[in-house]
Amino acid sequence: MRHAARIARGAGALVLAGTATGLAAGPAHADEYRYWSFWTADAPAHGKSPWSYATEGPSTARPEDGGAVGFRFTVSADSARAATPRVAADFDAVCGGTKAADGRKRVAVVVDFGTAADAPKGETPPAAREKCARVPEDASAGEALAAVAAPLRYDSSALLCAISGFPEKGCAEQAGGSSKEATGSAAPDAGASDGDSGAGGPSAGLIGGIAAVAVLGAAAVWQARRRRG
Repeated sequence: MRHAARIARGAGALVLAGTATGLAAGPAHADEYRYWSFWTADAPAHGKSPWSYATEGPSTARPEDGGAVGFRFTVSADSARAATPRVAADFDAVCGGTKAADGRKRVAVVVDFGTAADAPKGETPPAAREKCARVPEDASAGEALAAVAAPLRYDSSALLCAISGFPEKGCAEQAGGSSKEATGSAAPDAGASDGDSGAGGPSAGLIGGIAAVAVLGAAAVWQARRRRG
């Protein structure tokens, strides 16, 4: 039994070490993608709030009245390296002139089309936009975006591909030119634009954590059976 415990501890330590490494850093040369990242900001007491990379997609995130949502077209390999919207999350500045209404909420929507360097070849990003969406109380961030920045374009997996027609084509393509479908790689969490959280699909850290739980759990079951035997 002591031998089994040592094996379990050793296996768990190895997997957990891999987990820590996976969480600390991604691949040194991770593929970069062009995509719409999604950001949120809590409703402030007054003034500006910092942007936070969204932990869920715009179809499920439901900002409160007084909140702000941001969309930035960017090139990055994961959420840790994604560029934030260059326009501040300032509800008062965007929605200060919009009156509240029963059964409706006001959400400041910021759309940053990114830089010329981030844009697909042959396309020029429009100027950033700030608009106030007055939508039903249960509306999602995606519905708030659609209210002020249509048309939106999604792919078959509900990944947000274009806002107000930008970019004209493509969806979460590698910066080198290959699309995510062609390479078989998952695009980074486009601000969880497709409704999922995490960056670049299941991370090494997440997989390692699951494996660690599985190893330790299996060892515990094995030891229990030895005791009963």
